[in-house]
Amino acid sequence: MARLILSLDGQTLAEYNMTKERYTVGRLPDNDIRIDNAAVSGHHSLIINILNDSFLEDLNSTNGTYANGKLIKKHALQHGDVITVGHHQLRYVDEAQQAPEDEFEKTMVIQPSGQMEKQVAKAARAAEVAAVKDAAAGAPRASIDGTSARLRRPFVPTRTQEIDQAVATAATLLPLAKLQVLSGTFAGRELELTKALTTLGRPGVQVAAITRRAEGYYIVHVESGKADGFPQVNGMAIGPQARKLQDNDVIQLAGVKMGFFIN
Repeated sequence: MARLILSLDGQTLAEYNMTKERYTVGRLPDNDIRIDNAAVSGHHSLIINILNDSFLEDLNSTNGTYANGKLIKKHALQHGDVITVGHHQLRYVDEAQQAPEDEFEKTMVIQPSGQMEKQVAKAARAAEVAAVKDAAAGAPRASIDGTSARLRRPFVPTRTQEIDQAVATAATLLPLAKLQVLSGTFAGRELELTKALTTLGRPGVQVAAITRRAEGYYIVHVESGKADGFPQVNGMAIGPQARKLQDNDVIQLAGVKMGFFIN
């Protein structure tokens, strides 16, 4: 059974089981999902359930309805979609679609070992260098070793476990981010980027790492099955250098498009 989870600033406020064909979302008391906030229109959005599918529609609201950060008029909902109404979020959860999610992680999320672990460590070092350059371009700030980020020497990791330990403190200062699959069999699936380093892709085809550092989230190429087979961000190859990710960036990796969203 599909359901909606209402939240504000990351705090869950209510859950709604989708047992009816139509659900209205808005500020007025006659809505199925009432959000009493000035940023929400009287009748803001409509969700229609037809058999196993759900569709979101904006009701000409003043501030618009967003799905995964994109302004929409109509949108076919997928498991994990985040609907934004005013300042509130509604996460769409479809239990019937959850089963393949583990399969996506098994397919795309890599646990490096052997030679690849060395390549991942090299990639993480490139991300650290990029983060230090970003810090140097701005004001000095505290780093994981207590010194100014613009003054300290780049940390050189040797194993993925050391990478996790080294950036754990700095990472907790960042807002959480996630990847949402935008194409292919697993469209709609989400992956929370809670680790200091997440390795994604398909070995021998294309592999990249996303690191969570003091200055933000960075994506960097690890390996590919062909020369210069770099991942793309917003349609442009990232090259051999680490690239800082921005909210709503679209990543293309190993034939899969994924949206990067900051929660």
